[in-house]
Amino acid sequence: MGGDDARLRAVVLLAQTMAAAHTPRGSWRAAALGACEALGGSFAALSVWERGRGQLRVLVNAGERAEGEEEFPEAETYPVHQFPEITEFLHERWAGGGEPDAWVETADGSAGAMPGAGLREYGSGYGRERVAALRRRGRGCCVIAPIVLHGRAWGELYVARPVGAPVFGREDADFATVLAAVVAAGISQSERLEEVRKLAFTDPLTGLANRRAVDVRLDEAVERHRADGAVVSLVVCDLNGLKQVNDTHGHAVGDRLLERFGSVLSRCGAMLPGALAARLGGDEFCLLTVGPEVDDVVRVATELCERAAELELGDGVACGIASTGDPIGPVVSARRLFRLADAAQYRAKAARSVKPVVAGRDDEVIRLADAPPRSAHDRRHLRGSRP
Repeated sequence: MGGDDARLRAVVLLAQTMAAAHTPRGSWRAAALGACEALGGSFAALSVWERGRGQLRVLVNAGERAEGEEEFPEAETYPVHQFPEITEFLHERWAGGGEPDAWVETADGSAGAMPGAGLREYGSGYGRERVAALRRRGRGCCVIAPIVLHGRAWGELYVARPVGAPVFGREDADFATVLAAVVAAGISQSERLEEVRKLAFTDPLTGLANRRAVDVRLDEAVERHRADGAVVSLVVCDLNGLKQVNDTHGHAVGDRLLERFGSVLSRCGAMLPGALAARLGGDEFCLLTVGPEVDDVVRVATELCERAAELELGDGVACGIASTGDPIGPVVSARRLFRLADAAQYRAKAARSVKPVVAGRDDEVIRLADAPPRSAHDRRHLRGSRP
């Protein structure tokens, strides 16, 4: 009874730690570590089946990692043809209304804990890659449990023990199946929360980041600049002619113009590592970068203006830039950088400039940013990063 109580506590703890995680990575790590401890393993991994690419991609490696194993690997993948049980054996079992079962592999190639009647019917070659991996990494055995979401294979939970430790048995495999179901529920919850977060920080029309995302990222960027001098640049764009398009062709066509420019902005932003492309609202957009030199940002913004001028509708874009890489004075807050970029954009619009206006390279921009707004029109443009 004590063993049953311990396993029940392990299941509850696993569910609680996954629920408490704030990010998908945190949830994956909680799942792997919880399952590893519950099964008395030394190592655990969580992998997702990417159907379109025909591969298992490792999301997290937890516990005693072998040489070359990273906790959150960027590119640890395995072709599913090397592990056909996930695409054939498991699918066949589910197609008949059965439940997916976990199974055990050992470094000596024995598979005494395979689910009854199942894997051997498909040929003894199924475990070769698993066995080779166990030997290569100095592990004695592993238990593999499929993770199922919405009735489809999502991936797998893998827990291993070192050479010399007791080999997993049938009861361990059955318990791993239970743990995989708990992990599946946790992943489902994490994905729902992540979707909510994504919606909260995404502009629904263009798919770009929204104003809230920019405010959060810009605050973080300015803090980093103050801490280590990282170059922070903000490009603010105002799409010219949107009102005329709406009045002449209707708002549906205006929306298509916004979407088209959003795509151009995203494409240009991709030229700057780590850039955040966003729609601030209405006809206003921005690019935020941390790290790239200001001349690189100006070059990309210039190309953005050129591409916007080539759009079939609208009248190009007014673009302003403010960067800590230019002489703009101390930037002690996100609000200051935003006001400078906004003032540069306002000046570009007033001058009908076909190129970006750069704060720090235009004294009038600094004056505009520092002067109190004199009209509602000025206040709309020089609003700072927050009301």
